[in-house]
Amino acid sequence: MAVGIFDSGLGGLTVLDAVQKRLPDLPIVYYADSAHAPYGVRKADDIYELTIRATQDLFDRDCDLVILACNTASAAALRRMQESWLPAGKRVLGVFVPLIEALTERQWGDNSPPREVAVQHVALFATPATVSSRAFQRELAFRAIGVDVEAQSCGGLVDAIEDGDMILAEALVRSHVDALKRKMPHPQAAILGCTHYPLLEEIFQDALGSDVEVYSQADLVAASLADYLRRHPGIAGDGSGTRFLTTGDPRRVSGRAVPFMKRDIQFEQA
Repeated sequence: MAVGIFDSGLGGLTVLDAVQKRLPDLPIVYYADSAHAPYGVRKADDIYELTIRATQDLFDRDCDLVILACNTASAAALRRMQESWLPAGKRVLGVFVPLIEALTERQWGDNSPPREVAVQHVALFATPATVSSRAFQRELAFRAIGVDVEAQSCGGLVDAIEDGDMILAEALVRSHVDALKRKMPHPQAAILGCTHYPLLEEIFQDALGSDVEVYSQADLVAASLADYLRRHPGIAGDGSGTRFLTTGDPRRVSGRAVPFMKRDIQFEQA
């Protein structure tokens, strides 16, 4: 038994890396649906079907818990999966929850009425599908009042990162930040709403300015997972080690994974 970590491509490796640092003995299966990446330009129903297919594959590989380390899948598919599809005894968690907990300084199970929080002006950088879903704004509104969220759709950025074209990626980050600032000149906080974006966190920070607090998800998700496993100690099972699966070309995907993990890893065919 292992914990599954799913992403449409390689961005979820930022979450995997943080999880391995916090939980080095945790058995993990990482699943990249590279054949269908990127998800961020797909329609919600398509994202839902692809996410179910990948998650079921992980369940079939003896993963009782799957982390959707993909904001697009979390935004477009997670709630629908949990309400109408999830098999008995299986669990799926997304990446929004730890982020909103950090931003609102309240636990997810806290069902008290929404209240004011310290941060009032938030910039959200995400894929087109995540932005159009408004999932982040919806979940935030359940817990906080008076927060102005300005979302910037970062078209082309995931493709540039997956292609290893960091010069183009940096140019796109600065262009998207400029576009955001024309709509919200003085954000107090910025959400990097895609697990690919931590590779460019320093560029986002530089473009936004040192007075803007940048929230990146990997460490928050790892800490949340560690707490979840502490409360559900039997779900991870025994064993150790990590397998890397892809629906794409394993050699090509393995070569492109190095910037995310800073070491060579070998993907297998899913």
